[in-house]
Amino acid sequence: MKEVEFLGASLDDLRQFPLSARRAMGHQIDRVQNGLEPDDWKPMPGIGSGVREIRVRDEAGAWRTIYIAKLPEAVYVLHCFQKKTPKTSKTDIELARTRLAELLAQRPRRKP
Repeated sequence: MKEVEFLGASLDDLRQFPLSARRAMGHQIDRVQNGLEPDDWKPMPGIGSGVREIRVRDEAGAWRTIYIAKLPEAVYVLHCFQKKTPKTSKTDIELARTRLAELLAQRPRRKP
């Protein structure tokens, strides 16, 4: 099972989800940790190669987690947020893109 690393404020953002959405998202992240696909996801190639978005819906709305799992050492959660419009906002995409760039810039210094 891979470790999960939350980048930036993504863990704090996830903790702000309502309990039912937080539990559902936790279950989906656990699936990814264990090498399985989330139940509902889509690729996010505009953010980066291998980046995906987990989609969870509950009575309070739509909730999203953007992550990358293709790196061998961990599943990296780039961003967690509530989706309020049909299209993911540019702000959310840019934040995930920035966190991914920072992660990839640090990786050569990481232990294998």
